[in-house]
Amino acid sequence: MSNTRTPATDLRPDPSARLVHAFRAAAARMAGLSFVNPALAVEAVGFVPWQGNWLGVLLTPWFMNLILAPRDLSAWESLPQGGKRRYRFPAGEYDFIGAHDDLAGEYQMCSLFSPVLQFDDQDTARLVAQLALEALFDAENAEKPAVPLEKLESRLGARQSKRDFLHGRLADKNHVDRG
Repeated sequence: MSNTRTPATDLRPDPSARLVHAFRAAAARMAGLSFVNPALAVEAVGFVPWQGNWLGVLLTPWFMNLILAPRDLSAWESLPQGGKRRYRFPAGEYDFIGAHDDLAGEYQMCSLFSPVLQFDDQDTARLVAQLALEALFDAENAEKPAVPLEKLESRLGARQSKRDFLHGRLADKNHVDRG
């Protein structure tokens, strides 16, 4: 049996330090702009391996984004700057945009908040970032599928109670109106 595991030498390290370094430099240049929250600092939150890549949240004084960065270069699928790719998580599908920075390297991002003026402090923003990552892997957060068209059409001829109508429920042929 052959070994299909990626050798450790082919794995890139956690990108947190590179991202923080690159975006702290940008934060210094952006200080004082109206969309920048002075209560927040640049921080990489919760980076973990996911499907051969690194996944985490980058928090800055002007945005909070999910970030995908290469871990296993053989698994990484590059995107041109501004290109889009959709990824499936238990909570649903999310679009990521390709990006590159000379200091941070190549990565892909999905906006969670931009700007981040609603956060009063770093601890609150960090907690929201952590909760967003947890929510991404909770299937209970996925959008519920719409009612199939056939089911809607079958209910059109059914009598609807006043109570169901007022509560926005479609009529059910087996429903008994109880007032």
